[in-house]
Amino acid sequence: MWDFDIGRTLGIMARTWPFIALRLVVYFAITLAYILATGTGAGVGYGLGRIWDDPGMFALFGGFIGFGLVSAVLYWLREYILYLVKAGHVAVIVHLVEGREVPEGRGQIDYATSLVRARFAEASVLFVVDQLIKGVLRVVTGLIGGIANALPIPGLQAAAGFANSVIRISLTYVDEIILGYNIREGADDPFDGARRGLVLYAQNGGRMVKNAVWLALFMWLIALVIFLLMLGPAAAVLYLMPGALAGWSFALAIVFAWAIKAALLEPFAIAALMQVYFRTIEGQVPDPDWDRKLSDASRHFRELKDRAASAFGGRPAGQTP
Repeated sequence: MWDFDIGRTLGIMARTWPFIALRLVVYFAITLAYILATGTGAGVGYGLGRIWDDPGMFALFGGFIGFGLVSAVLYWLREYILYLVKAGHVAVIVHLVEGREVPEGRGQIDYATSLVRARFAEASVLFVVDQLIKGVLRVVTGLIGGIANALPIPGLQAAAGFANSVIRISLTYVDEIILGYNIREGADDPFDGARRGLVLYAQNGGRMVKNAVWLALFMWLIALVIFLLMLGPAAAVLYLMPGALAGWSFALAIVFAWAIKAALLEPFAIAALMQVYFRTIEGQVPDPDWDRKLSDASRHFRELKDRAASAFGGRPAGQTP
C-alpha cells in the first residue's frame, strides 16, 4: 500500500487555498483562451469558407489553427507559469510538510514568491533546472531495475511492460519533489541541490516509485471521470459555434479535464509524495554509487554536475578549496 497520509495531504491542500485559487484562475483562464481562440478561428474559417462553398471544412481548420496558436503561446509562457504558480505552491507545501507556519490569504503568495526568488534569481534558471531534472528522470526507471516485478500491486507482476509504462507516467510530479528538496535545503547552488535530490530519490527508488504509481493510478482514474463529465459541457459550448465542430468536443473536454487536474489533483500528488520523500531521506546522504550510475546513464545529470562545478570555481560542489 501507499505510505502517504491522505488526511494530512488534504489538510495541506486546504491550508494552501490561496494557491489553489490562483491555479484555478490560471488554468481556467487557459481553458477560456482555448474556447475563444477555437471559436474565433472557426468563425473566421466559416466566413472564408462561404466564398468557396465549403464553410464546414474551413471552420474546422480555423478552429484547429486557433487551438494551435493558444498551445504555442502557452509553450513560450511555460517557464513563467512554472516560476510564478507551480514553484511558489511547492515552496509553501514544503514548509507545511516540515511543520512550519506560513501566512494566510494573499500574503501567502507574496511569501512563497520571495522564497522562490531567493532560491532561483530568474525564471530562466528555475526552468533550466526543471528541464534537466525531467531529463534525468527519464532514465531513473531503467536504473532502478526490476521494480515492476516487485511492486505489491495485483496484476502488475505479470505485465512488466505495462507496469514500466505506468511507472514512467508516475514520474510526472517528481520534478516538483526535487524542486521542493532544493527549496528545503537552501543549498548554495540550485544545480547541485537538484543533483543531490535526484541521487537521494534514485537510491530510495523502490519506495518512491511504489507511492508514485499508486498516486498516478488514482489521478488518472479521477481525471478520466472528470473528462467524461466534461464531454457534455464541451459539446454544449461547441454547439454554439459555427461550422461542424462536434469532433472538437472531445479535445475541449480534455482541456477542461486537464485544467481541473492541474489546479486540484496535481497539488495533492505533490504534497503526498513530498511527505514520503522527506520522511524517507531523513538522515541519509547521497550514495556515490548512484551518483556514478546517473552520471553514466544521463547526459542531463552530467550537465547538472558540470553547472554545479562551474558555480564552485570548477571544483565539485561540497568540497573545500
